[in-house]
Amino acid sequence: MKVTSKISPCLWFDDQAEAAVRFYTGIFPDSRITQTTHYRGEKMTQVSGRPDGSVLTVAFELAGVPFTALNGGPIFKFNEAISLQVHCESQDEIDTYWAALNEGGDPSAQQCGWLKDRYGLSWQIAPAILPALLTDPDRAQRVMEALLPMKKLDIATLQAAADKT
Repeated sequence: MKVTSKISPCLWFDDQAEAAVRFYTGIFPDSRITQTTHYRGEKMTQVSGRPDGSVLTVAFELAGVPFTALNGGPIFKFNEAISLQVHCESQDEIDTYWAALNEGGDPSAQQCGWLKDRYGLSWQIAPAILPALLTDPDRAQRVMEALLPMKKLDIATLQAAADKT
């Protein structure tokens, strides 16, 4: 397999890499699984504690961006220190990605456009226009006041806050 990007994220899962990748690639257009590797042989399975033949990694693309998912065991868990941003052009896109990624996720982890999916990975579902709404200090203050109480972001409300005089 040819590497398509010099840098790409690797997501550590206990043993759910394959299921998570199927979930994610089913949500985003232009997404696909590109390669799956397996734990093979006595040394590899002994060191990892994984059964021979079980999935080690899944290489995949989400919206054309390369990722790797690794079944590395329960040692490490996702936390909010890293999240994946989804830049949405419309409210319909926000609504679609929010609903799909939020299914089975942690409702208590929803704030300011952030959510945590069923695998514990944090996502930011944000309007692509948001950085432009935050460039002017006066507008930014109003936009942030509107944004902070939100769970799922609402473009019309943020734009109205920015436009308010």
